[in-house]
Amino acid sequence: MAKFRMVRVDFWKNPIVSEEMTPEDKYFYLYLLTNPNTTQIGIYQITKKQMAFDLGYSIESVHALMERFTMHHKLIRYNPETRELAIKNWGKDNLHKGGKPVMDCIYSELKEVEDPSLIRYVAEAIQKGEIRSLFESFCGQEESDLEKDMETHDEKPYIASETELFDESFPYRYTTRGQKENKKEKQQQQQAMHPKEENHSYIEKTLESNQKIEDVKEIVEFWDSNGFGFTNVNAKQQLLSWLDDSSFLQPKKVILKAMNIACATNKRRLNYIVGILKNWENESLLTVDEIEDHENQKAELKSKKSPETYSSGRAVPGGFELDLTAGEEE
Repeated sequence: MAKFRMVRVDFWKNPIVSEEMTPEDKYFYLYLLTNPNTTQIGIYQITKKQMAFDLGYSIESVHALMERFTMHHKLIRYNPETRELAIKNWGKDNLHKGGKPVMDCIYSELKEVEDPSLIRYVAEAIQKGEIRSLFESFCGQEESDLEKDMETHDEKPYIASETELFDESFPYRYTTRGQKENKKEKQQQQQAMHPKEENHSYIEKTLESNQKIEDVKEIVEFWDSNGFGFTNVNAKQQLLSWLDDSSFLQPKKVILKAMNIACATNKRRLNYIVGILKNWENESLLTVDEIEDHENQKAELKSKKSPETYSSGRAVPGGFELDLTAGEEE
């Protein structure tokens, strides 16, 4: 499909937009509707870090806006585990036309959605019947209907019609027993077999996400309170990217140490901090302890190689006494 998104003029007549939204809210909502990650179905993957970079905001500001649009305006939903965002009224404003190319595009994008609840969320606002039916086929409703049908006619295998067998636009295929083959069913079976493992994995990811938020907050607070430039948002974003895109084992501690060095030398600039980080990374110094040990070794080696100081002239014997009147006649 073409890479463009339409915003209707009715956008500005919406009471929520015109009466409840601040100018910052309107700017953020237009971004959610038109950014390069958007899809034909109104569900797409995007990180808060990417939003902050595109908009020129801090991650804290994006987090606050996301909560406002989720809890107050109730116009979006966001799954922090899969990084998927769904826009509530996308179907009402954009999904009006059907046809094989459109349906094929919608079907291919729906297959990639990891959180089925977001599909149901968007489907509620779709007015065109065939598109809404396609959305609902990914929500588990037809699987439950199919299971009931199998219980009633367990001995009668399902036989696909010629239209279903040879029509490539048909949204899914069935086995001889009428069981739909798709990725979501396999995932559900795996979750049912290993519920403890799934819960444990979710808890670990949640804790990891919370820790990243704390790390970002600590670095931003240090930056703002130590004269690196409170309004320099782009520099903050570039520095925060080292939390994920570096080989350091303790990225937050290493970044803070580099910032402390920049403060001590009165060189509060991003390129100076990045230069320090690159040097440490090139020397495979991946923790603060390794960095400090390396600095101590360099200091010891420098002290050993420093030249010894010698006094100029000859050494004076220990018992020598100076007599200024020696050789003078009395």
